Amino acid sequence: MNKKKSESGFTGQLGFVLAAAGSAVGVGNIWRFPYLAAKDGGGLFILIYLILVVTFGFTLLTSDIAIGRKTKQSSIKAYETMKPGWGFLGKLTFLVPVLIMTYYAVIGGWITRYILVYVTGMMHAAAGDTFFSDFITSTTSPVIYSLFFMLLTAWIIYRGVQDGIEKISRIVMPILLVMIIGIAVYAMTLSYTSNGATRTGLDGLRVYLTVDLSGMTVQKFLQVMLDAMSQLFFSLSVSMGIMITYGSYVKNDVNLGKAVTQIEVFDTVVALLAGMMIIPSIYVFSGMAGMQAGPGLMFVSLPKVFDAMGTPGIFVGLAFFIMSAFAALTSCISVLEAITANCIQIFDKPRESVTKVLAVIYSIASVIVTLGYSIFYFDVTLPTGAHGQLLDVMDYISNSFLMPLISFLSAILIGWIVKPEWIIGEMERNGEKFRRKKLYAFMIKYIVPVIMMVLFLESAGFFNLIF
Repeated sequence: MNKKKSESGFTGQLGFVLAAAGSAVGVGNIWRFPYLAAKDGGGLFILIYLILVVTFGFTLLTSDIAIGRKTKQSSIKAYETMKPGWGFLGKLTFLVPVLIMTYYAVIGGWITRYILVYVTGMMHAAAGDTFFSDFITSTTSPVIYSLFFMLLTAWIIYRGVQDGIEKISRIVMPILLVMIIGIAVYAMTLSYTSNGATRTGLDGLRVYLTVDLSGMTVQKFLQVMLDAMSQLFFSLSVSMGIMITYGSYVKNDVNLGKAVTQIEVFDTVVALLAGMMIIPSIYVFSGMAGMQAGPGLMFVSLPKVFDAMGTPGIFVGLAFFIMSAFAALTSCISVLEAITANCIQIFDKPRESVTKVLAVIYSIASVIVTLGYSIFYFDVTLPTGAHGQLLDVMDYISNSFLMPLISFLSAILIGWIVKPEWIIGEMERNGEKFRRKKLYAFMIKYIVPVIMMVLFLESAGFFNLIF
């Protein structure tokens, strides 16, 4: 098995970094980070986020990647290899991508639909108040788009690590970065006059970057920290088995310390650029009233902004949704690969056979989740107090419930049972200097377990009961 892993792994550090960054850079960077930055004091949120990136995020990312390379196993067997009796943690981790895959292609399908909207000149229609809701409640159109996105993802996985995942990442990720930089720069040039007042993109940038402490209380500051921790945690693709799987494909001569830093930088830069792209654009045409999180930002608020731009909005909107499709695709690829790699090990079957079966299973699952807004519609109140449908339930169980729990247990295993030296030894395998060694040991033993328990309790609705 180890030999097979080595032969089918990434060709080198660049391929691994781009694939891992592609996994980390998802739609959450685009539709959640800007909203939280706008809500939580602009520059204050960004400052806290950056501190967490080099401490909290670094620790989680290092752990998953090092576990993967050292064990040369996917998540379901990696933890049992680390410490006999801890195989249950691998099974819990395996559940996360299994659940996420049921809906990620659905979101990818929505984005694909909006690409065609701008290609076919329907920009004004897309800005309508009911365009998005009419689309997702249809019983045919969203199904077709989600199936297309699902089968495209499966085809890339079918081609393997080097010819599929790495090749598409080497093409897509540089293009994504160039596009998001281009849109962010264009957003700075925008201006709009309403009721005698002119708002510019640079005004919006100041709103984004300025530390706003007005009305700040201890409770609000703690909420900002909690928001920053949760955004970073969900952004990095940790505790999903993805980075363990990708780590198992990394050659032993790759400098993991440098690779982790490069992934951190790429993911963080994209998140910051997303804020520079979205907040000034919305501020110019809608003030801060247009800021919201989730699908509402991407599929309702932003199409209104693009429409307000006039003719340039057609090209900006098209570029935005193509860029978003790239982000969704590389993330969807990583989720399906985590499932595929585990199934190959569990059933001892070739990649081609496993991928075909999974393509059928998740095509059916995608159809069911897609129809969760029409035929299978229901509304449920989640423990967090939010209302949701089938997609939201799957997202809550995988992201908000399982992932913090898995990270907490993983931190206990590494920090107190196998000890941090188990990871540190892998980081220094080839004599490289692990520059943040002491920080890693401290974080994994004392800080990460506390943060993860706090996030878990918040997701379970505990804080809603006591505050």
